[in-house]
Amino acid sequence: MWKSYFQPTTIEQAVEKLAGLGGQARITAGGTDLILELEAGLRPDVDTLIDITRIPGMDEIALDEEGVIHLGPLVTHNDCAASKLIVEQAFPLAQACWSVGAPQIRNRGTVAGNLVTASPANDTITPLMALDTSVTLQSQSGKRTLPLKDFFQGVRKTALRPDEMLVDISFPAINESRRGMFYKVGLRKAQAISVLNLAAVLTFEEETITAASITLGAVAPTIIHAPEAEAYLIGKQLEGAVIDEAARLTKESASPIDDLRGTAAYREYMVGVIARRTLTTLAEGRQAENYPTQPPMLRTKDPSARLDAPVSFNGQAASIETTINGRAYRFETGHEKTLLRLLREEGGLIGTKEGCAEGECGACTVFLDGEAVMSCLVPAPRAHGAEIVTIEGLHKDEELHPVQQTFIEDGAVQCGYCTPGFLMSAAMLLEEVPHPNRAQIKQALTGNLCRCTGYYKIIQAVEDAAKRSES
Repeated sequence: MWKSYFQPTTIEQAVEKLAGLGGQARITAGGTDLILELEAGLRPDVDTLIDITRIPGMDEIALDEEGVIHLGPLVTHNDCAASKLIVEQAFPLAQACWSVGAPQIRNRGTVAGNLVTASPANDTITPLMALDTSVTLQSQSGKRTLPLKDFFQGVRKTALRPDEMLVDISFPAINESRRGMFYKVGLRKAQAISVLNLAAVLTFEEETITAASITLGAVAPTIIHAPEAEAYLIGKQLEGAVIDEAARLTKESASPIDDLRGTAAYREYMVGVIARRTLTTLAEGRQAENYPTQPPMLRTKDPSARLDAPVSFNGQAASIETTINGRAYRFETGHEKTLLRLLREEGGLIGTKEGCAEGECGACTVFLDGEAVMSCLVPAPRAHGAEIVTIEGLHKDEELHPVQQTFIEDGAVQCGYCTPGFLMSAAMLLEEVPHPNRAQIKQALTGNLCRCTGYYKIIQAVEDAAKRSES
């Protein structure tokens, strides 16, 4: 898929490499979109990956003295969903990040990558647009900062030049006088691309609206505002007739199309519905009532930890030295593969399964430096210097892991193909949350699909494993 792979340890090294390679190189961090595009041959001009995950300080979420929140380019969706600062002072973004994919995807996928991909259905763009966000781009010639509305130029088109990388995302924090919310319509509760979505951020003086921002996703070529509705709300209070009219005006701002996820007519109708629901929820101050108090992330590592053992290859491969299930491995081949195929083909560890190779099924879930990830979406060279656990390493001292034992006892296995992924997700959940409730178990397993069991026995097995761990 790629011929060359570089892991810089500074931004300067990254942009220097970009400048020298023109359009042949792409920055990667999570790679949850880029890997799929390369696999599908959608980027035939790209033959080099520049992996920035070893650059220190790029995964920070910070509030500056002027009340502006900054996200580094390595901040993941789970970083935001778990961040006290984001939940309290940028709540629509927390909601959007929590709705992206599944835990394994959120552990790898970055907010910056979501912006650069520039799909009008991407979840985080809508709240960031409503929050009046700017992005900072850096090249060898310096930095430039653009409002997010100027960054997007069409479907999957941005103002990012081939020699630039996104180095900062910034927006004003929501203070006590502001309320915000994100609303998503998908075809299922998890692992769903938005049929449409909406974000609203309102500023109040007592109960009167003094500023309004309403943005819509998946109803136009880019994320758009609802300007007539925003203007209408100024000077008014959120009550029945005002909410109804604002919803109608929001609906008129949309210009959706038919696609596989929904018709234009359905989207247009639902814009008005979700606008009304969102504004009503904000009026009642209930925007946070369904947000989980302890959302399972399927990770146990410090999210600020980064590796410092880069490996690069350019035609002639350097060795990938890694630790898998407590054993040292050295790979001289497989650099151009995904981690899934490296494990199976070079490592002979065939317990990790390939179900979809698109990050949809979770059968390939492994632990990478203390995080559950979809190994089909991780470049193989990322394994260098890493600690990896596969299904073969889940048991210890020849004794089955509690979830392995309860899957057997509860009959939670039928064809068994998805089972390694379920076991890995369940084991990480119990390490992170030793006594999960049923809602947390369901949330933790949203990235794993089963075509046989109906999930009831699987959930029961995880509950029983948690009880066994208590005793």
